[in-house]
Amino acid sequence: MNYWMVKSEPTSYSWTDFEKKGEDVWDGVRNYQARNFLKEMKKGDQVLFYHSGKDKAVVGVAEVSVEAFPDPKDGDWVAVNLKANSSLQNPVSLAAIKAEDRLSEMLLLRQSRLSVIGVTREEFDLILKMSSK
Repeated sequence: MNYWMVKSEPTSYSWTDFEKKGEDVWDGVRNYQARNFLKEMKKGDQVLFYHSGKDKAVVGVAEVSVEAFPDPKDGDWVAVNLKANSSLQNPVSLAAIKAEDRLSEMLLLRQSRLSVIGVTREEFDLILKMSSK
């Protein structure tokens, strides 16, 4: 199993919006590296949902329900389906992630502009642990 993070501006598409749908197409990614991450996603992979913009926090956990297929808006790109699993007990802010030495190599901190990134199992587990504090 692999672990990922997707980012969304909550004023455009929030975790609450996603939870209401239950499952949705994750499309509109127009960066080659982020697209390649989408292509690597496998059914059942776990995904952290991150609010970008003003909030800047991990707020939920989803999973890949359908692997990469042509983006409905532009077939030259790809999309996946994600299914909402659970909200985090407490959002894990970007400030908290930056303050945690064990997350210092996280791709979120090194390539902050990507809307889809890979995370390690250790990073994923630590963020979940941080949310329960």
